[in-house]
Amino acid sequence: MSRRVRIALFLTAASGLAVVLAMAFLAAPPFGESWHPYRDSAVAIALRQATSNVVSSINFDLRAMDTLGEETILFASVIGAATLLRLGDDEVRRPESRARPVIPTVRVLGWLLLPVALLLGVDVIAHGQLTPGGGFQGGVVVATGVHLLYVAGSYRALRKLRPLDWYTYAESVGVGAFVGLGCLGILTGSAFLANVLPKGEFGDLFSGGTVGILSVAVGLEVAAAVVVLLAQFLEQAIAVVRK
Repeated sequence: MSRRVRIALFLTAASGLAVVLAMAFLAAPPFGESWHPYRDSAVAIALRQATSNVVSSINFDLRAMDTLGEETILFASVIGAATLLRLGDDEVRRPESRARPVIPTVRVLGWLLLPVALLLGVDVIAHGQLTPGGGFQGGVVVATGVHLLYVAGSYRALRKLRPLDWYTYAESVGVGAFVGLGCLGILTGSAFLANVLPKGEFGDLFSGGTVGILSVAVGLEVAAAVVVLLAQFLEQAIAVVRK
């Protein structure tokens, strides 16, 4: 494809997008209006579904299909990155080197904050239907907590803590659990990803029906995906050399 054709295609697409955006902006309500139908409807549905966190109610109930798409995009991107970063014909994995020198304070804090970060991430995931947070945020916290071992200067310990096969399976289980719970809605005579489980009492840990379970599934997938993704980049930066 020539440069002129690429520019023509870009200008055509950009012009169409500009027209659509202009129409959307012109039809939008003025700033400062007190009329917010989507907000009012979302809050009402969250209360009806016994979900304290309205954002999680939107992510895992009102627009759970969109969330599944986002989770699938992350899943596919990790597969793509792992494929691109695999060992090439001109690369080899060198023997593990000793721990790199780290300030003692950083080493101690890394080990001490590891369980704190993991517990915090699990707490954010488990209470996603109650308080700000959820599977995406908690999963990133868990994955970050695991890599505190690398910050503490122990790449060997990090590799032992994150056997990639386990995390790969966990990533698949997270996606499969999300889809499986969605199929439960169909099996009960409702729609895919419909909130068909008992809602519980407002403010309780086991409330919100499928919202909390979907949050856990996403947290599992995100945590495992981020660990696998970072492992590929760390391997390239630390353990892979050209022949």
